[in-house]
Amino acid sequence: MAFGPNPPSIQPHLCVRGGADAIAFYEKAFDAECTFKALAEDGVRLMHANLALFGGEIMLHDEFPEFGGHVTAPTSLKGTGVAISINLPAPADVDAALAKAEAAGADVFMPASDVFWGARYGRLRDPFGHVWAFNAPL
Repeated sequence: MAFGPNPPSIQPHLCVRGGADAIAFYEKAFDAECTFKALAEDGVRLMHANLALFGGEIMLHDEFPEFGGHVTAPTSLKGTGVAISINLPAPADVDAALAKAEAAGADVFMPASDVFWGARYGRLRDPFGHVWAFNAPL
C-alpha cells in the first residue's frame, strides 16, 4: 500500500536522479523511514517510494523521460522552483538538522541564524537538487 489509512491532504512528490541513493541520503540526513518502495521494470530506477520524515510524508521517484518527462529532477533542470519548509520545535533543532544533513552530504548555503520574523532559520540543498528550509520559533 502506498498510503497509510489517513494520507496527508498535501504531499510533496520529489523527482530525483538516483532514487536508491536519495532514499539512503534522506534516511541518514533526516532520519526518514522508507514505508513503501517499488522499482521500475529495469530493476534499477525507483518507480515510487514513500518516506516518513519530520512528522509528514514525501513521495519520491526517479526520472522517466520515456513517459513524457512531465516531472524532472532539479539536477537536470540546474535548479528548483520550490523549497520544502520544515517547522521544528526549538531553535537548536534547526542547527542540529542542518549539521546532520551537511554531514550526510547536503550543501548548507544559508547557515542557521535568528531572522526578523522571530525564528531560527536556515536552508540547504540536498545532493539531488532539492532545497530544504528549516524554521523554529525563537
